[in-house]
Amino acid sequence: MKGLKPTMLALCVAGAAPAAMAFQPLDEISMGNITGQAGVTIELETRLNIDRFIYTDEGSLVINDISVGGANRIDLFPELGFNLTGAGPSDKLDNVRINIDIANDGDAIINILPMTFGAVDMRITTGAWDLTGTDGSTTIMDNFQMDMLIGSGTIRVDTATDTLRLLTDFAIDDMDFDIPFLAMGIRDLRLTGADYDLQAPQPLRLFANVDLDIFKGANAAGTEVLAIEMDSFRADLSIGGVLIGGTSIGSVMLDDLAITNTSMRIYGH
Repeated sequence: MKGLKPTMLALCVAGAAPAAMAFQPLDEISMGNITGQAGVTIELETRLNIDRFIYTDEGSLVINDISVGGANRIDLFPELGFNLTGAGPSDKLDNVRINIDIANDGDAIINILPMTFGAVDMRITTGAWDLTGTDGSTTIMDNFQMDMLIGSGTIRVDTATDTLRLLTDFAIDDMDFDIPFLAMGIRDLRLTGADYDLQAPQPLRLFANVDLDIFKGANAAGTEVLAIEMDSFRADLSIGGVLIGGTSIGSVMLDDLAITNTSMRIYGH
């Protein structure tokens, strides 16, 4: 200590007390006040491409050339008179914010919503859907394309009931696909909320709502299996053209389609 100047020694002593205080352990109340408050936010911009999806049982279902991205349009549902996405055209799935939180009861909450006011545009396309096996191959669907808007989505895992709840609002502006083995085609399929009025279109009524409970339930034999339940789903669905042999035979409109009291049990056999 002989070589240490008095002023330097004084500084060291003065700094010792604050340093000791800084490393004191926090009690449980203090820890609770500084952890788990803000959650996590993810701003997403992406594009997904898959060359082939193959599901094999004894034979196989093969879905080719899967693509998920932005619709690359600003004229979805043009009768509204404005761009509901609030963004420019893009082939990327963007304008997506994902908020992840853990509630004080332990529930996990994932909230998906647009970063700017409006909706998220999405385009899904695929090539041929082929059934393959020892007898050969059959194309059951081809040239699939769907342009849609997603208003919001929430995934909640409820620890009290061990239930995953999925809520989303969506609307399909245009869906086209072919069914080659039946020489059929569907053109200009649209799906909106059941209260959406084309003569007086309102953005808040555009979306159809899906509310699913997914959990572990029992099948008819009493075995625990994957269970999915939906109380109700209401929508308007229209098809601009039903093709048979490449020629349209007319259009179809389902006004106020209602699917209620739906319960599914899914398991292997």
